[in-house]
Amino acid sequence: MTAPQTAPKLDRSNIVEFIADIFERRGAESYLGEKVSMSEHMLQGALLAEKEGASEELVAAALLHDIGHYTSEFGPMSLGDERDNYHEESGAKVLAPFFPAVISECVRLHVPAKRYLCATDKGYYDRLSEASKHTLMLQGGPMSAEEVAAFESNPFHREAVRVRIWDDEGKTPGVKTPEFRHYVPLLKRVVDRQGRAA
Repeated sequence: MTAPQTAPKLDRSNIVEFIADIFERRGAESYLGEKVSMSEHMLQGALLAEKEGASEELVAAALLHDIGHYTSEFGPMSLGDERDNYHEESGAKVLAPFFPAVISECVRLHVPAKRYLCATDKGYYDRLSEASKHTLMLQGGPMSAEEVAAFESNPFHREAVRVRIWDDEGKTPGVKTPEFRHYVPLLKRVVDRQGRAA
């Protein structure tokens, strides 16, 4: 693994390039025992969102949903892990100052969305990869009825479920996707819109 570099003072003018640099330095890292790398997985998620005609914000959320694996102090997970590394929380924290709430909330909720779908969709668990089934247990297993109700009270829960589905489907070896740089203009537009709205 490439050693992390010291982060510059991040603002709206450089956050997208900072993320692009992370992808370029670390994107080839393995992704929790899956047959795709981290960057292949995240780029597949963005491509799936694009193909469904999702908004730019949701394409960005699909692309960045696992950014916490890069920014978390816990580092990459492996199938031998016995604890959760909370990459969804660390990823959301990194993005929240620069991106709209729908993006940071989809990042924060993409793990709870897996637990939610396991509780509300009888066939969902069987569609998960073995690695995702493993992490489900580390992440608390299917939600209780009370947790389902709390999840559904979040105004972005439907968007988070969409990102979760793209997450699950974005694990196919050999899929041709655009490079990360293809999404840089989209990310900059999203960040600029957020800056004007702030």
